[in-house]
Amino acid sequence: MNYLAHLYLAKPTADSHFGNLLGDFGGRKYTENLPLSVVNALNNHYLVDKFTDAHPLVKGAKVYFSPQRRRFSGVAIDVLFDHFLIKHWQTFEHQRLTDFKHMSFGFLHQRMPVMPCKMQRVITSLTEDDWFKEYETLEGVGVALDNIAKRIRFINEFTGAVEDIKRNYRELDALFLAFFPELIEHVRLQGIEEL
Repeated sequence: MNYLAHLYLAKPTADSHFGNLLGDFGGRKYTENLPLSVVNALNNHYLVDKFTDAHPLVKGAKVYFSPQRRRFSGVAIDVLFDHFLIKHWQTFEHQRLTDFKHMSFGFLHQRMPVMPCKMQRVITSLTEDDWFKEYETLEGVGVALDNIAKRIRFINEFTGAVEDIKRNYRELDALFLAFFPELIEHVRLQGIEEL
């Protein structure tokens, strides 16, 4: 899952929001000096990723991407799922998205001093430029995916992945709506952050 989904599945605390994103920035390297609340949130991040990556619906979604882009389809699906979460926000959450973002960005800024340097840079950009605003539209998703393609360290054909998404948008949207409630329930049942 991508950043918005991880934040959505976090508890409404600064430690939880920090830990639930730390997994994308070498999380386990930093656990020695972190409080248990952050470690539990980090473990929640890994739980979400493991469940998502192993889920038959998510695995099956890769067929909606052309052969030259399939290798990186997991990255595209992560970003696209944030788009669908935004699109269907009111289905899953009573709090307005703008209020959630304001709260979440505030939590992340509280933990900025203890974040790894790369995480500080990314979170600063994410919050100041509001990446989630970009994810509201397919054009924004396309820009985000093309930017990711440029950062891949070897020649690839990932650029233009949004064209595959546009061709299969309805199917991918339905897939998200079938999958995401299962993920929410899995996180609830595991209760890692309740420990």
